[in-house]
Amino acid sequence: MNTLKDKVAVVTGSSRGIGASIAKLFAEEGAHVAIHGRDRAALSLIETELEQFGGRVTSVVADVTNFDDLEAMRRHIEQTLGSIDVVVANAGGSFTMPAPLEEISKDGWRASVEGNLTATFLTIKSVLPAMKQRKSGSIITISSAAGRRPHPNSPIPYSAAKAGIQILTQDVAAQVGPFGIRVNCIAPETILTDRNRARIPEAQQQQLVEFHPIRRLGSPEDVARAALFFASDQSSWITGVILDVAGGAVMTS
Repeated sequence: MNTLKDKVAVVTGSSRGIGASIAKLFAEEGAHVAIHGRDRAALSLIETELEQFGGRVTSVVADVTNFDDLEAMRRHIEQTLGSIDVVVANAGGSFTMPAPLEEISKDGWRASVEGNLTATFLTIKSVLPAMKQRKSGSIITISSAAGRRPHPNSPIPYSAAKAGIQILTQDVAAQVGPFGIRVNCIAPETILTDRNRARIPEAQQQQLVEFHPIRRLGSPEDVARAALFFASDQSSWITGVILDVAGGAVMTS
């Protein structure tokens, strides 16, 4: 259980859901983990859970759309845990409801692009200089099945931002490969986080299951295991990959 022994890993948006599951698995596998979010109480609970695995843990509240905040977060992590080996740019979300494009507000568009694509860009921008200097690092971005295939009911700003994260990942992977840095992307389909369990009615969950060749919805742990693979030396010759963690749904759409 030491796949990431003594590695320093940062997981943004890790106070709950997918990010929390990634942080827990990384800690279980021997990493020293920095968790991030906006809810100090939720972060405190996750921090307590991570400490049981024996590694060092720190938590940070920061606005991932503000580069100064991210730089302060990076410096705090370096001072507390050491040089950053792994970054999972997980923070994001959908800030608009599905609607015809002409009905989407400019503010809704900007919120989704800023909260997903810009946040990922700034997170990578903050950690790259030190990784380049050390000539090592693994960066993992989080996209979505919504950015992998068109659908009339997709929230367009979110889908566009998540699709942007995919090409951002691959462009950066091409740039930084010579520095020994790998950059990969995970694109989950519907994941049964606590939030989704509460907001998606049971009947609709069952309908969604039918769209997946593997007849179930995803769990946060499914995404965490993919992130662990990309974070570890088991993927040491893999970069620029967009991995669908989707139970086959993207394949059949």
